[in-house]
Amino acid sequence: MSKVVLDVSMSLDGFAAGPNVREEEPMGDGGERLHAWMAGDGLDGQIDMDVRREADGTVGAAVIGRRTFDLGLGPWGGTPWPGIPSFVVTHRRRPDLAGDNGGIFAFDGLEAAVRRAKQAAEGKDVWVLGAEVARSVLRAGLFDEVRLHLVPLLLGAGTRLFDGEQAELVPEGKPVTGTVTHLRFRVATT
Repeated sequence: MSKVVLDVSMSLDGFAAGPNVREEEPMGDGGERLHAWMAGDGLDGQIDMDVRREADGTVGAAVIGRRTFDLGLGPWGGTPWPGIPSFVVTHRRRPDLAGDNGGIFAFDGLEAAVRRAKQAAEGKDVWVLGAEVARSVLRAGLFDEVRLHLVPLLLGAGTRLFDGEQAELVPEGKPVTGTVTHLRFRVATT
């Protein structure tokens, strides 16, 4: 059965993007450094590469915030993962959009997007992209798992990942440390 997963890099001070997010800097000023670990550079970079490769293999569909879609479409060149369907959460419906890499973007409301993504994932995980939509998914009680990649960086400002949200996260396994610390949590339901 498909799990709804938040897999995100976060600074030590809780930011998922730097300040001044805009078309020229979709991750905000300095925000791209949150993803530098994915290149596998550094003393323990192979650990990071192994974590990323294993995680990417679980993606069956994505749920994406509208702003993340608007900013990411150009750099991605299509859907975030080639051939993987992506469901954009929006109040402004539009026809499906074919990505240049074989994936399809569909546009729907939050609960419908998550439901459709779970169906499309065919037993693989549904990943959620975008801090605002992640907070909405958390508030709706639709997350099963949170994977944090804690980056030893202080951005000082930007987009807070869990700003104002509350949830009980239960550790799943031990942290794995490469150049960043990789943590997995199950989202406890009440």
